[in-house]
Amino acid sequence: MNISRVAPDTALSGTPRPAGRRTVWWAAAAGVGAVGAGVVLGELAAGLLSPSVSPVTAVGGAVIDAVPPGVKDQVISLFGTADKLALLTGMALVIAGLAALAGVLEWHRRFAGVAVIAVFGLAGLAAVLSRAEATANAVPVPLLAAVIGMLLLRWLIRRLGEWREAAGQEAGSREAAGTEAGSPDRPARRRFLQSLTVTGAIVAVGGVLASTLRGAAAAVAELRSKLRLPGPASAAPAIPAGAEFGLPGLSPLVTPNKDFYRIDTALRVPLVDPREWKLKVTGLVDREIELDFEALLAKPLTERHITIACVSNEVGGDLIGNACWLGWPVRELLAQAGPKPGADMVLSRSVDGWTAGTPLEVLTDTRDALLVVGMNGEPLPLEHGFPVRLIVPGLYGYVSATKWVTELKVTRFADDVAYWTPRGWSDRGPIKTSSRIDVPRGGRSVNAGTVNVGGVAWAQHRGIGKVEVRVNRGDWKQAELAPALSTDTWCQWKIDLPLGPGHYEVQVRATDLDGVPQVQDSAPPAPNGATGYHTVTVDVKS
Repeated sequence: MNISRVAPDTALSGTPRPAGRRTVWWAAAAGVGAVGAGVVLGELAAGLLSPSVSPVTAVGGAVIDAVPPGVKDQVISLFGTADKLALLTGMALVIAGLAALAGVLEWHRRFAGVAVIAVFGLAGLAAVLSRAEATANAVPVPLLAAVIGMLLLRWLIRRLGEWREAAGQEAGSREAAGTEAGSPDRPARRRFLQSLTVTGAIVAVGGVLASTLRGAAAAVAELRSKLRLPGPASAAPAIPAGAEFGLPGLSPLVTPNKDFYRIDTALRVPLVDPREWKLKVTGLVDREIELDFEALLAKPLTERHITIACVSNEVGGDLIGNACWLGWPVRELLAQAGPKPGADMVLSRSVDGWTAGTPLEVLTDTRDALLVVGMNGEPLPLEHGFPVRLIVPGLYGYVSATKWVTELKVTRFADDVAYWTPRGWSDRGPIKTSSRIDVPRGGRSVNAGTVNVGGVAWAQHRGIGKVEVRVNRGDWKQAELAPALSTDTWCQWKIDLPLGPGHYEVQVRATDLDGVPQVQDSAPPAPNGATGYHTVTVDVKS
């Protein structure tokens, strides 16, 4: 009797079931296992051959590049600094769904699922080739991952076919004999399940190895841990007395490195050996310059507290932080290069190809724009740009704060565009005067009486003149302002409000030292920063 592998599934009693339902699920599982093993082993190979880029991070980077600014803002608003985790989780779910589809297609038609995996591999290859940090070693990795997935899928589907064919033969034999015979399909079923288990083990073990095998990262991290930064030629001014109120729940004046926000387009942190790092100054200059890390550390370094912010920060958001940065003034480097007349922009480039366009004038005036090597008394953390990044007071990060910087190209806004400009963002991004309520948190309940309200305010490179608070759209009351570290940092504020039982809306606004108040009208982050008053609701209990 000729029983095909798509024969009806049969219960032990011999009653036929709807054809192939369980088989389809097993085929889907085979697809997920095969593709999962290919992806994991591809990531493992990337860790050995190409630590800076892998198929997964390359595809994720391509997705980030292609996402419209409005969608990017919504994602950051929803997930904050967990946006990359959300993206990777979403990618994993999509890959699993397509892998299940590949398994089902392969079951019904030979090589149909293999073709799906081949498309996976070509998409990964295209994404890898699109990344600036890709090397020749990175090219074969997505193809290797695809081949592994295709071979495993064919193997698993063959095992599944043997099982279902044996099950069909058993059903036919029982029907012909009119008996309830044994289960000759059990060895075939066991072989399939063992094969699927082995594939799952490959995924599990390979995943652990891929996540722990961070040879390049460990090597760079070790170099960073052994690095001893020189002392500053110009130290940061001492923090004035009373600059920090000590109000519970209020953001610290200086943000610890571990809590500092991170927003960039790099799914995998670029790994840059400081011994190999070089910065080139090119473009419209009298003299092109190349600077290595040792030469940079030999320069007279400046130490300053500077608050930086992401343009995607919503009103009241936390994509902002204040740190003590150590670096060499960019104006001194540019003075050596000699910008030519007509130049008005510096296009800074990261090792991963990301670019920012910064007005030349803000890099050559008296502000403390720095080529930074240190953050809060230690070398830059890997994820914050080690070994060197840019920090420019008064500008949003998307036009100034290039991490892992490798080139400064002196050019014109009319001739060059940075990464975010063609994606709908303004080519110049001065930080807007803003303020935030940290305590009490919105929606929280507090006891009636004197309610402590406090937060932070910022207007980098202009400074904060005053902060005011109002309740239920009443009169504005001036808050107490803590001494600022400088006009380039945020400052704390607080006010005590006598509130009886009830439901209250509390708003805050700031005014800079030039007397210009914070913009009241609400606007989203795109194209040049959010505006509006931060508002929280507070329930006061008796």
